[in-house]
Amino acid sequence: MAMSRANMNQQITKPGQKKKVGKVMREFKEGTLHSGKSGPVVKNPKQAVAIALSEASKVKKAAGGSTDGCAIRGRTRA
Repeated sequence: MAMSRANMNQQITKPGQKKKVGKVMREFKEGTLHSGKSGPVVKNPKQAVAIALSEASKVKKAAGGSTDGCAIRGRTRA
C-alpha cells in the first residue's frame, strides 16, 4: 500500500524528523541511498519512504534528552 504525502506528514512531527526525511529522499533522488550501511542502492521510491520514516522515528526517540546520539546507535551512555 502506497503512503500518501498527507499520511506521511502526520507521522512526522518534529523539525529534526522533517530534516531527516528530506535528507533521505534527497539521497534517493541522487541515487546514493543504500539499504543498510553498504547494501545495494535503493531504486524503489516506496522503499525510500520506508527508510526515511524509520530513520525519522529514530531521531524522534533520540530527542528525548540524549545529546550524543547514543539512542540512535542503540548504546547506553557511559
